[in-house]
Amino acid sequence: MSETPTNTLQYRCDGPEDAPVLILGPSLGTTWHMWDRQIPELTKQWRVVRFDLPGHGGAPAHPAGSVTELATRLLATLDALGVQRFGYAGCSLGGAVGVELALRHPERVASLALIAASPRFGTADEWRQRGVIVRTNGLDPIARSSPERWFTGGFAAAQPAITEWAVQMVRTTDPGCYIAACEALAAFDVRAELGRVGVPTLVLVGSDDQVTGPAEARTLVAGIPDARLAVVPGASHLVPVEQPAAVTDLLVRHFSSAWQPGPGYDTATGHMAITPAAPKPVPAVVPPQAGPVAEIAPAVAVQPVGEGRPDPYDTGLKIRREVLGDAHVDRVLSSADEFSGDFQQFLTRYVWGEIWDRPGLDRRTRSCVTLTALVAGGHLEELAFHTRAALRNGLTPAEIKEVLLQAAVYCGVPAASSAFKVAQEVIREETTPQD
Repeated sequence: MSETPTNTLQYRCDGPEDAPVLILGPSLGTTWHMWDRQIPELTKQWRVVRFDLPGHGGAPAHPAGSVTELATRLLATLDALGVQRFGYAGCSLGGAVGVELALRHPERVASLALIAASPRFGTADEWRQRGVIVRTNGLDPIARSSPERWFTGGFAAAQPAITEWAVQMVRTTDPGCYIAACEALAAFDVRAELGRVGVPTLVLVGSDDQVTGPAEARTLVAGIPDARLAVVPGASHLVPVEQPAAVTDLLVRHFSSAWQPGPGYDTATGHMAITPAAPKPVPAVVPPQAGPVAEIAPAVAVQPVGEGRPDPYDTGLKIRREVLGDAHVDRVLSSADEFSGDFQQFLTRYVWGEIWDRPGLDRRTRSCVTLTALVAGGHLEELAFHTRAALRNGLTPAEIKEVLLQAAVYCGVPAASSAFKVAQEVIREETTPQD
């Protein structure tokens, strides 16, 4: 436990003092106790440091109005503990702190896990409106509605004690600190910076999360070069509480494979023990009971154009699979025959190996352009699988809607009407949890 100056955070340490350090960051409205069921397993390998947000869990009510300030206070806390390099796992607002650390202090973060997180949490107006509610009515309305945001209906009904615990966590939070955290989330937007996150990253999301769900998780995975996506079925926003065994297993697998002890390891303190593992392919993480887990590979490096450039076919096939998915590409290529085979090679080599590999536009932008062009041409079959591709490339359903609305102006309402029907069905299929 800690005594907390204004420039640090309330914290708790568990596990061997000579072990590598793993930081766990909480969600808005929760305390470090949201991680209680992960602690027994994680402390077998790591010195686990949990922290409370200002005004949460009895922590001093020193509001922090930005994610940057929260990250700065956390680093001051770790400096006081002598911790220089660490792994970090954070849920929701705690995940935003993790991204901030990886972007602004990359030398400190060895590996990252982002749980129920997003590069932008809704809109600034939504968070400021929540602040208005708290100022006007206190935290009780937010507390009473927390279970429906945090848990699936079945879990909330079956676990009334945990549901009440969640309500009381919010009720006992300092209102001023809660409002400041809302302001921090209102201003947080790192979508344009994700490519600079340079550590192995696990993006973990509950399949039923209605706050920051699979679409937001795909945006993180598409933007972070070395990121993998794990979807935990039967879980909503507070997935470490609702599915603790699955989350614990995913964290253990991720942090075990992403680190290795290296030179400079201090066996007395463990504070320099975490060094990024040598670059190598990272296998998909599959929890025993967690059902479907997807992986999206990082973007490939762009080869220079000019004489002697290698045949772009292999690069094109890799990009084609990353954007359209293995199942679609396998189906198309397996159906190719003597008549259509050359055309498929042409598509792979020049469309995917040349155009989609050019550095001038990122994949999100290319998806926007492609969707618009397909609407204009009325190519609805192609639009269906390019809508799936857009989701893989990090576009959210809301952003796809905006693309189609823009297309309605310039391509015509009838064309856009047909496109909306196709895209709506694809998005419903892609975002509906599978049994």
